Amino acid sequence: MNNFSMTIKKFFTNKNTVTIIGVLVGVIVLYVGYNYRIKSKINPQSVPYAVQTISPKTKITSDMIGTVQVPPAMLKGNPITDPAQIIGKYVYSDTVIPQGSLFYSRSVVDKSQLPDNIIYDYPEGYVLVNMSVSTATTYGNKVYPGNYIDIYLKVVNSIDEDNITVDTKDKIMLGKLLENVKVIDVVDANGDSVFENLENKKTPSQVIFAVPEEYHILLRKAMYLRTYEATLIPVPTNAGISKEAGEVTISNNDLKDFINKVTVWTDDMTTSDPLNGVQ
Repeated sequence: MNNFSMTIKKFFTNKNTVTIIGVLVGVIVLYVGYNYRIKSKINPQSVPYAVQTISPKTKITSDMIGTVQVPPAMLKGNPITDPAQIIGKYVYSDTVIPQGSLFYSRSVVDKSQLPDNIIYDYPEGYVLVNMSVSTATTYGNKVYPGNYIDIYLKVVNSIDEDNITVDTKDKIMLGKLLENVKVIDVVDANGDSVFENLENKKTPSQVIFAVPEEYHILLRKAMYLRTYEATLIPVPTNAGISKEAGEVTISNNDLKDFINKVTVWTDDMTTSDPLNGVQ
């Protein structure tokens, strides 16, 4: 047994033996590595492709995607290889994905990355509204996208100074008009999102939200009450924070009735002089 152990030891300590073993190991490594690189270039890889032409800003669904086997050597430009990274995303606003084309990261983005993504971010049947604001009316830039606000209406019924008496001074009407309004975005005078880059402080110019068509018309009417010096006032609320926010609702029917009384909606015009008789 000792003789066998000595023989093995001498065999592995022989310089010629070590050299031969080293050469063999090197050849094996080169062979395995070469075969791996060759196979990685020629073995087909499954990648997703568009089974139809997909227009800009379109949400990509699973039925728009197929898979095809493509040799890795033919995959140029780093196409997306995992369908999970495509489904539910959107085609960028300046891109069309042709039928049969692969998907690339530059062309497939999250909804939030679309330049005009706010037009996709409100319920069906709602209408976008932009309301003028300032740093003061947003509580020092404390109204953020995703917050909820109530909208108050202040109306001043101005009296001609020449006709003022003790009983006919300016009258002010103030009340909550709408509640549970979700803020979609706050933009500056250039239309850029105020909170897109927090390092660059921007002055808010408009708050954007969406409401049902009926309330949209009501708000537009209120905005045009120039004679009555109407002012819409956004007030932050904890709806959506302390509890689940409900749908947008009318809070004050008296304000609603007043707005409708002093305005006319074109669908209701039945005479050649629709403003006749409106006080």
